[in-house]
Formats: sequence, C-alpha cells, structure tokens
Amino acid sequence: MSNFIHFGIAENLYNENRNPISKLFEIRYPIIQGGMIWHSGWRLASAVSNCGGLGLIGAGSMYPDILRENIRKCKQATDKPFGVNVPMLYPNLEEIIKIIFEEQVKIVFTSAGNPKTYTKILQKENIKVAHVVSSTKFAVKCEEAGVDAIVAEGFEAGGHNGREETTTFCLIPNVKKHISKPLIAAGGIALGSQVKAAMILGADGVQIGSRFAATSEASAHDNWKNKITELGEGDTQLTLKELAPVRMVKNKLFHEFENIYQNGKNVELLKETLGRAKAKLGMFEGDLENGELEIGQVSALIDEIFPVEDVFKKIIKEFDDAGNPRI
Repeated sequence: MSNFIHFGIAENLYNENRNPISKLFEIRYPIIQGGMIWHSGWRLASAVSNCGGLGLIGAGSMYPDILRENIRKCKQATDKPFGVNVPMLYPNLEEIIKIIFEEQVKIVFTSAGNPKTYTKILQKENIKVAHVVSSTKFAVKCEEAGVDAIVAEGFEAGGHNGREETTTFCLIPNVKKHISKPLIAAGGIALGSQVKAAMILGADGVQIGSRFAATSEASAHDNWKNKITELGEGDTQLTLKELAPVRMVKNKLFHEFENIYQNGKNVELLKETLGRAKAKLGMFEGDLENGELEIGQVSALIDEIFPVEDVFKKIIKEFDDAGNPRI
C-alpha cells in the first residue's frame, strides 16, 4: 500500500504539484469517488484511494457503529487519504460527526444542508471540508462559509439532486466565474474524455459516482449492478421535488409516483408510497421493481462491471486519447 498504482501519462491529470485538488487532498489524480448510499463502503473507498483518487465512505446509509467499522477497515486497507461523505439531511448527524472526530478522519464532504453548520467545527479539528451544491448561488455561500473545496453537481447526477435542473456543462463555467476555491465537477462524468471536458470548462477535478457504482468493490447488490449495465438513455428521471429531488430508474416504484402526480400530486401520498428503506430495498437488497434505484444519466454509457483498478486504467487512457481538440 505504500505506492500509488500508476496507469499512464495523463500529464494534465497527474499534476499533484500544481493541481489544486490533488494538492489539497494529497492524492495522485483529482478524481473523487462519490459517497453514494448503499454503494460506498470501505472496500470501494480504499480501492479508489489505492488507485490514486480519493475514496469516500458514504455515511448516509450507515448507522453510527457501522460507519465507525467502515472507517477502521478502510484505514487497514489503505494508507492513502480517504474521506467520509455526510448528507446533512439524515438522522444521527451529531453522532456521525463525533465518530469522525474520534476516528480522526481528515477529509469530509458535506451535502444536502447549510455549509455553515459544520465547516468551521470540522476545520478546527484539522479536517478538510468540501461541500456539494447544485447552483452558483449556493457555491458562493460555500465560499462565504470557508469550505476548502466546492463540488458543483449538475442534475444529470444520480441520487438526491438540485431542483434547478442545471446541467453540469452549464453549471461549471458559471460557478468558476464566481468563486476562487478549488472546484470539483460532478454529474454525468464516467469517461476520461468527460473528465477532460470538465477540466477545460474550469473544474480542477471531478467527482464520479455512477461509474464506481458498477464496480466489483461497490457494496450494492449484484442485481442492481447488473441492471446499471442494461440502462439506456431516458431510463432515469428526476422526481419527488416536493420531498427531496432524486434521480431514479423508471421502475414499478417510479411509475407509482408518476400515477400520483397524474392524479393531483398528493404530497402525503407521495410520502406514504416512498415509505422507509426503499433505497436499501432496491440497491442493497436487489429488489429492482419495488425499491428505489438511484443512478445518473451517465449510466447509459456503462455496459460492464469492472474492478476499480480497471475503471481507473480506462479513465486515464480515455483522458489521454481525447487529445486537445482544435477548431
């Protein structure tokens, strides 16, 4: 575990002395693995970190004791930097933060909440903080809150998302104009060419979720991983804006929501239909019809389940092969 896995040239990608994200997190490549619920356990996070990216443990689907166990196992599996993703809309938030302090986690990505809530508290413990936003307005608020980096996520992304429906390619250059902090692009990124495109638009690094969801090391159910490889364009949609916007696969559960919308948009009935633990039912337990299946639009480009190391090799090669376009 003492050396990064090396994959090739990618001179603009491997630039740890000059790239702000690589320098900030002390990683080889400015590639962050999204802290996806029911996918991002210690195996995925450590594999990404060992490949030179930044692995994130997804605290959103973990009870506090499970989070502690995953942090400890991740430390045993890698001596490279890794972090924890903390969605601030989930319960047990104070206990989760306490565990992060006790286990001496050095990097935290927060989302779905006000960045002012915990940024300074975390930074007092020498923790580097990045916050996920879906608009330029909230990116500016992140800068005011003093975060170390900002993740700007377009609505192509899977899982909980912004209401504005701004695409990544529109969002990144606009955010870049209004902030000075290191900028990470997220949403709709799975190929090395997409990494390069995001960086051309002004991103310093990228956060990738869906591509890492379909890896051997992801903790999701095999039924769900296989389903990801079968998805095509138009098979996901952003819904449930009245509750918490989420991009999900158009399965039986999704169509139940659509029927409610067609019959008057009854918010209480939406809540009742969503119920509890539907994401666990779908992505972790493998019920592809009655469970909530969260994945990004870029799933249409994913047609095989790879180990994390192969995903990195592929991204680096694609990044190099994309070249420098001319007009």
